[in-house]
Amino acid sequence: MKNVATVLGTFLTLFLVSCTGDPGPPGFDGLDGQDGIDGAAFEAAAFEIDVDMDFNTGLNRYEALLQYPSDITLLPDDVVLIYRLEEIDNGLDVWRQLPQPFFSDQGLLYYNFDFTQENYGVFLEPEFDAALVANDLIDGQVFRVVIIPADLGTTAKMDKSNLSSVMSSLGITEKDVQKIHMN
Repeated sequence: MKNVATVLGTFLTLFLVSCTGDPGPPGFDGLDGQDGIDGAAFEAAAFEIDVDMDFNTGLNRYEALLQYPSDITLLPDDVVLIYRLEEIDNGLDVWRQLPQPFFSDQGLLYYNFDFTQENYGVFLEPEFDAALVANDLIDGQVFRVVIIPADLGTTAKMDKSNLSSVMSSLGITEKDVQKIHMN
């Protein structure tokens, strides 16, 4: 008797679950999204700048105050990373992420940077009289700027100290890097 009740219960359940009724009324339209170009997303960008830094006597530092290339628009939550070309070793570029401490015969100095949506600056800030800084630390300096869109969400997992890793994670190749000469 138990088996008959189980079989009847199973068929009754299948019969009731498989029944369909009339389709309901259509749902309401959703709210419009933020205005923008449909389907387009700002991609990560990288460019390289070759500059001679200017002496700022009032702040005892060297600086290069710069504008982004005209084809780049920075959004409020985008991230900017800057790397300095430290040397070329056997034909390979050696990049160091800023901020970067540097030791010289006169003492300690720092390469540093800041940025806004409109511009960015690269600084050489010594802990001694900036007039004593060697010319090879301020003239012909090459910096690579990488802009990471905030909506990528991958910045937390990325090894930001390694330029090659950052560019690989963002799908940027050496061919994509725009070269700008300011000297």
